[in-house]
Amino acid sequence: MAGPWPLEPVLVVGAGPVGQTTALLLARWGVPSIVLDRRAARDAVGSKAICQQRDVLDIWEAVGAGRRIAAEGLTWTTARTFHGEAELFSYTFAEPGAPVFPPFVNLSQTRTEEILDERIAEEPLVDLRWGHEVTGIRQDDGGVTVRVGGRELRGSYLVVCAGARGDELRRQLGVRFEGQSFDDRFLICDIRADLPGWATERRFYFDPAWNPGRQVLIHPCPESTFRIDWQVPADYDLEAEAGSGALDARIRQIIGDRDYEIVWKSVYRFHSRVADRLRRGRVLLAGDAAHLVSPFGARGLNSGVGDAENAAWKLAYAGRGWATEDLLETYHDERHAAARENIEVTTATMDFLVPPDETRARRRSAVLARAAADPEARAQVDSGRLAEPFWYVDSPLTTPDPRRPFDGRPPRGGVPRAGPGVLLPDAPVVVPGAGPTRARALARDGFLVLTTVEVDSPVRVLKLAEIDPDGALTAALGARPGEIWLVRPDAHIAAVLTDPAELTVALDRATCRYSGPVSRTEPV
Repeated sequence: MAGPWPLEPVLVVGAGPVGQTTALLLARWGVPSIVLDRRAARDAVGSKAICQQRDVLDIWEAVGAGRRIAAEGLTWTTARTFHGEAELFSYTFAEPGAPVFPPFVNLSQTRTEEILDERIAEEPLVDLRWGHEVTGIRQDDGGVTVRVGGRELRGSYLVVCAGARGDELRRQLGVRFEGQSFDDRFLICDIRADLPGWATERRFYFDPAWNPGRQVLIHPCPESTFRIDWQVPADYDLEAEAGSGALDARIRQIIGDRDYEIVWKSVYRFHSRVADRLRRGRVLLAGDAAHLVSPFGARGLNSGVGDAENAAWKLAYAGRGWATEDLLETYHDERHAAARENIEVTTATMDFLVPPDETRARRRSAVLARAAADPEARAQVDSGRLAEPFWYVDSPLTTPDPRRPFDGRPPRGGVPRAGPGVLLPDAPVVVPGAGPTRARALARDGFLVLTTVEVDSPVRVLKLAEIDPDGALTAALGARPGEIWLVRPDAHIAAVLTDPAELTVALDRATCRYSGPVSRTEPV
């Protein structure tokens, strides 16, 4: 690894999947962390966040967990949408390059956390401490001090991954958490049943006969388990329904006269909020502590893992002096923009699902009535745009390229064209002297230049013609002769250039002035 960490460990508040991922990614950069969680132990209850997106699995693979989560999870490739009993449309997901993971894998958050815990147990740079509730935060130019019980703990930086209940910590940091909470609730039941033909698709129902005027979402999970979410009124009483037999009737309206077992059931209210600041000095906010979105689209946990990766490489580079402290401010720039995108997408979904006024209610009814036969109306049906990596096209770290303009948010199930700010398409590559690997695995070892010409650079330079004999990566990039691609340590493209003299400027921009090693594994 790149030399001993020169500072105190990084403190991480919260041992959910975002905190776990943050700590494991920091360890990849040789950065020790102390993870503090107020709970006495892991509470393995319920499925919670189940839908893990392909590029999040790719991040987890960087810490040795992605393939295992994917292997244990259930793969689905098709999203189907119904109005009543009539199917409006279905779509499958684009395959940019030659990705190693499927578009989505369903696995309970509980099991995902267990797998990440197993990786943490093998990682000496991560110190996980249960029963440690952080009640105070104080920072100065040299680090951060937190109060835990009657004592204090010192760290170089702090990442708050305390989940939705981080109000007091946000207050101490002077961070507002603005947005709204929705009145309607959602009933969740994880049931185990034999439902032939349902195991590889997500089903969304508008106004089905068995939940009139509201929505139902069905996700397949491993071991013949299905997650069913019903939109229910604000005054819904789960215990009363379970006791009266109405819950059994509700389930049987969907699955018919089959045997089933309820594995878990709960009712939740959802929120749409984002912190006004994701960075306060040496403190970063991530995951649900930074943003809350409605569940349609699976953008909560998936976006939180994106926060973790963005935070980890920037803390490593700033702490080691490979970049200036200004790099940390770009965590707010990039991940706040990602959170606003998620809020915009999920708010549009909620406005369609639960119209806030009569005008939009009438419009929704008209759209649904026409959608089965009218492609234009079908495109307006919003059952939740599924999670996707954010594109940092407006980031201060990105060098724009007028020859490769960003086309805007892609169609449902699609991905943006490769270009500055966009996540690098993945594909198998072969590195001379090192053997086969994948493009993103290369990128996540530090800044990387992929080129079609001779280039001198302080970071690693690999020629596409030498590492991509089958041409899969070159084709996914749409790389043209003479182009130079600068890729960040989170596998996002920082610049596409044609003049080698511009590379140093682009690298300086991508790091707020670069002074680090060639790769993560090179000693400093």
